[in-house]
Amino acid sequence: MKMIKVEDAIGSILTHDVTQIIPGQFKGRLFKKGHLIQEEDIEKLRAIGKEHIYVWEVKEGQLHENDAAIRLSNLAKGDGIRASDEIKEGKIDFFADCDGVLKIDKEKLMTLNSIGEMMMATIHTNTPLKKGEKIGGTRVIPLVIDEEKIKEAETLITDKIMWMEPFKAKKCLLITTGNEVYKGTIKDAFLPVIKKKLEYYGSTVSRQVILPDQKELIIEAIKQGLQENVDLIICTGGMSVDPDDVTPSAIKESGGRLVTYGSPVLPGAMFLLAYHGKTPVLGVPSCAMYSKRTVLDLVLPRILIDEELTAEDIAAYGHGGLCLDCGVCTFPHCSFGK
Repeated sequence: MKMIKVEDAIGSILTHDVTQIIPGQFKGRLFKKGHLIQEEDIEKLRAIGKEHIYVWEVKEGQLHENDAAIRLSNLAKGDGIRASDEIKEGKIDFFADCDGVLKIDKEKLMTLNSIGEMMMATIHTNTPLKKGEKIGGTRVIPLVIDEEKIKEAETLITDKIMWMEPFKAKKCLLITTGNEVYKGTIKDAFLPVIKKKLEYYGSTVSRQVILPDQKELIIEAIKQGLQENVDLIICTGGMSVDPDDVTPSAIKESGGRLVTYGSPVLPGAMFLLAYHGKTPVLGVPSCAMYSKRTVLDLVLPRILIDEELTAEDIAAYGHGGLCLDCGVCTFPHCSFGK
């Protein structure tokens, strides 16, 4: 460290806390150790009687924590992510700048956190978010870091660590099956549930058709929806293995490509996913009517960013695929689906 005149201190880094005392009113820290002195700080320092001050003598090839954090931020954040305006003690926070699904390159994140003297923490990849929600943060550990460390990160990580995939507004055909609903014996409870979940992400149910448990009619409804160029088809009801439940067979025989029938998620084990070209067809089990969160809450956001899911994507939900049905639901900021 070295002692310099206060007026020459702009751009320098304090080596110690600076205390301010106002008799009878205040005694506390005016500036913290590590503070990067700005032009507006000079008068504040003079006002407490400082004519000289001790600062870090930053050598060539070294970076202040704030300057290094900016470079880490630029390295990390991709489209749809906003960094905090304020840099505090070498720390920058990240926020969603649009409604969508967060994507994290976990290997790149691991690479950065393995370099040393720097860190980055995030929430889980594939988390659906609203604009403004916090995603993570990065900071440099020491007050001054060797620039070679930052250059190493910039060399190893050639693409962004995190980005947002925005939701796409989609029109959904809802096919509700079940003799009891078709005949009016019981009232359909699927429409309000599916409608609410879609609208939360900016999509809509364009039409609902209620059918009996007849495979040919369900196949015909799926084909009709495809001819209408709907973006998404959701089939509800009749998803179990009972002989009377023909919805899975109808989806399979409608000509699409089956991805999976069954998922390692509770509630939602009887979930089905297929594609007709790029159009997803979802078979949603009855648990979606009465459970707060199900497999649909994990899959739907990714469908609404045009991500084409694979059997491996669904299988990966087994780790974290148990919903605890908490009294106060905090999804998606919980363990479900993580």
